[in-house]
Amino acid sequence: MLFFRTVDKIIAIIARTQNLRELQVANTIKLLDGGATIPFVSRYRKEMTGGLDEVQIANIQLQNEKLQELCHRREYILTTIEEQGKLTPELKQQLEQCWDATTLEDIYLPYKPKRKTRAEAARKLGLEPLADSLMLHPFNQPEKAAASYVCEGVPDIEAALQGARDIIAERVNESNDVRNIVRRTFQLDAIITSKVVKSKQEEAKKYSDYFDWSEPLKRCSSHRLLAMRRGEAEGFLRITITPSDDSACLSRIERLYVKNGSPAAPHLIQAIEDAYKRLLRPSIETEFAFSAKAKADDEAIRVFAENLKQLLLSPPLGQKRIMGIDPGYRTGCKVVCLDAEGNLLHNETIYPHPPKGEYARSCFKVKNLVEQYKVEAIAIGNGTAGRETEEMVKSLSLKNVAVFLVSEDGASVYSASKIAREEFPDYDVTVRGAVSIGRRLADPLAELVKIDPKSIGIGQYQHDVDQTGLKRSLDQTVENCVNTVGVNLNTASKQLLTYVSGLGPALAQNIVDYRAENGAFKSRRDLLKVPRLGAKAYEQCAGFLRIVDAENPLDNTAVHPERYDLVRRMAKDAGCDVKKLIASQEVRASIQLEKYCSEEVGLPTLNDIISELGKPGRDPRGTIQEFSFDARIKDINDLEEGMILPGVVTNITNFGCFVDMGIKVKGLIHVSQMADKFIKDPNEVVHLRQQLRVKVLSIDWERERVALTLKGVE
Repeated sequence: MLFFRTVDKIIAIIARTQNLRELQVANTIKLLDGGATIPFVSRYRKEMTGGLDEVQIANIQLQNEKLQELCHRREYILTTIEEQGKLTPELKQQLEQCWDATTLEDIYLPYKPKRKTRAEAARKLGLEPLADSLMLHPFNQPEKAAASYVCEGVPDIEAALQGARDIIAERVNESNDVRNIVRRTFQLDAIITSKVVKSKQEEAKKYSDYFDWSEPLKRCSSHRLLAMRRGEAEGFLRITITPSDDSACLSRIERLYVKNGSPAAPHLIQAIEDAYKRLLRPSIETEFAFSAKAKADDEAIRVFAENLKQLLLSPPLGQKRIMGIDPGYRTGCKVVCLDAEGNLLHNETIYPHPPKGEYARSCFKVKNLVEQYKVEAIAIGNGTAGRETEEMVKSLSLKNVAVFLVSEDGASVYSASKIAREEFPDYDVTVRGAVSIGRRLADPLAELVKIDPKSIGIGQYQHDVDQTGLKRSLDQTVENCVNTVGVNLNTASKQLLTYVSGLGPALAQNIVDYRAENGAFKSRRDLLKVPRLGAKAYEQCAGFLRIVDAENPLDNTAVHPERYDLVRRMAKDAGCDVKKLIASQEVRASIQLEKYCSEEVGLPTLNDIISELGKPGRDPRGTIQEFSFDARIKDINDLEEGMILPGVVTNITNFGCFVDMGIKVKGLIHVSQMADKFIKDPNEVVHLRQQLRVKVLSIDWERERVALTLKGVE
């Protein structure tokens, strides 16, 4: 009975905090506990969840896990206190009704096994009754009461009183009421202060903004807090969090214990001040430092996940014959030619730039390779010598060949990885990097899933935040993106298949092996022939896998196989077959969906089915657009204030976005420079890889920083 009460309470808490109905939460937890994935639940179980999206379902899952952890912690605390023989019915009830982790630890604090403390030492000397006397009988004479405690371990009256004060200080520290007073003080007016370590002032120049910085903690933005914490971790800064007025906090605590004018009052005040400075303030400072860091981490992770989502869902060029070029000066430009499926057909190195400067020969080679391999597009890495290589290629005026500068962030990470070695065991890292650049143009999602998201040039302080939380969020983001787009079952790599709902590395490898041995999949049902891919995995993955030119046209849609019979019934009732139903918008519009509602299938799913029938095999990511930087701008020295330039958004933070203008230095558009109105979130105005025009606001030549604005720019 207690278990079910606990489950019901967890559901109620989640529903309240997430502003959802309890039935939505209960059904979602039931589905997840039954092995369903977040993408599957979001897409195919809308009737059960009330149409929750991936973010809402992930929040339910995370909060459920945290509350389950709290339950385990509470059981441990109950057992520990019971073993001490101190678990009263009232205390047990108090613990069982507690659903706040901080409050739970406060209740447990007096019973928590302690290391050797001053209070514990005083208790062993028998001074606890003296502490009781000071607190309960403040009008008695403390010195007179203390005299009877003088013994071998307590040499004099002052030593006895000091021991009693130590015990009182610990009691004050362990009081729920007192700790909440201090917490409230921190919540209202805690100040975070940053000071430079004097001996490292020269080395710490990049943190010069925080050499002597203070502001209310509740107004400290996540990026500033993370910057300060990074400086602290590197040994350059010292960070403190303290109330603006300790005396006000102490006065509130004293009112709980001190009888003004009583003989014991000075001793109680002294004990309270000791408790506050030695125990309470450091403890609550640590608590607030942790919670502020956790909040900043959550915000940074949210920003990173949103950037990653936008990057992975960038428009692909599609299945085209592509030339990939990884540019360089001394080592030359690595050139690869890929077929429409991304297979490597040819590779070589050209040297159009100094020191070799074989410009004419390089141009001749590129033109020949374009003709020989019928290249339809050229992808050029945007790193060293990228702009120069782009100019060379564009000077060739290649007919019907689009030229794109592609971000090469993480390409070197991929090229040295185990995945790259497995794909291209006979080629070196330079060739693999050029292949990755070319494939990124064809399909950013399929290629970028092979690289650790922390290495692809987006995010904010990603190495400083909680790595477990970051990995969880980024993995979920990749999984959601992969399943939103759908995966071609007959061309997808093992890495891409790994992120498909219900699969994972082992089943992804089994699919690739089965495909290599038996040829292309003819239908989704063939998945059940893959070793170890059972009915549950098939249920979770089938709707996200596409088979182009399958005998059953539904196999190239997001319609789940469990609804194929329903679609056939729709087609039959409309007097046609499934192929005509897909081909005719008029026939689909004539269907009365209410007629097909049942206990399992409602209008949300039926509307999804009709929508999917209208776009079989269509990529939801849109179409990539060509782009050119200003040819006049080669480095920061070519910039002038007031210039209006084309640029591409490369990273979004909660304080603005960074823009690539075709030079090494990225410009920053602060959120205040994005519009003539207040903007809370930069994503309201810009998105990753967006092409826009910006005005140069100011240039910091010494620190190589460029401030940009969108104001006054059409």
